[in-house]
Amino acid sequence: MSKVLVIEDNQDLAYGLRNNLEIEGHQVEVAGDGADGLARVRKTEPDLVILDLMLPGLDGFRVLRTLRDEGRRLPILILTARGDESDKVRGLRLGADDYVTKPFGVLELLARVEALLRRAAANEPPKAPPVEKFGEIEVHTASRTVRRRGEQVTLTPKEYDLLLALIDRRGAVASRSELLTEVWGYSAAVMSRTVDTHIAELRRKLENDLAVPHHILTVRKTGYRLER
Repeated sequence: MSKVLVIEDNQDLAYGLRNNLEIEGHQVEVAGDGADGLARVRKTEPDLVILDLMLPGLDGFRVLRTLRDEGRRLPILILTARGDESDKVRGLRLGADDYVTKPFGVLELLARVEALLRRAAANEPPKAPPVEKFGEIEVHTASRTVRRRGEQVTLTPKEYDLLLALIDRRGAVASRSELLTEVWGYSAAVMSRTVDTHIAELRRKLENDLAVPHHILTVRKTGYRLER
């Protein structure tokens, strides 16, 4: 679901835009003036802005210039009654991605919105692979690799899965039976020192002081938890 911000002082028009955009599955907010529009962009980080030019207080050109000067690259579609060529050129030069004049066809406007959102999604840089960190340890989940002080640490597949099971609990305690079931697929009824043995290996490879571990902690009579 894309977030669209409509900056428009005509309440009837703004309501109509909001209704049509929501029917298309977008999440829509409305701002009635330029200052409020700027504040909402900064607060809610919308995926696209539909911007009127003739706004009370801060006009649309100044809103557009401010957003681009702040380095915001989100698509901005100007929707205005000002149809002079000079206004269109000014708007596009200031960084607008599209310019639609009133009166307008709703279906065409919706198609332009979808096109801008598709283009923005295609140009979005790839997200960095997730990295979990605690102390001097970095766990790169995409590549299943672990680094300590920048140096790669070799873990067995089960050691890695056990570490990830602790990380996923975000500090909550995991019992031995839960870890046996999750990591090894054993029945909770199976009695085994497997978890303890692997925990000891993780501590040997990741902790600075085996006698007083700071991250992989024992919870007496219960199990283990990860302290960041």
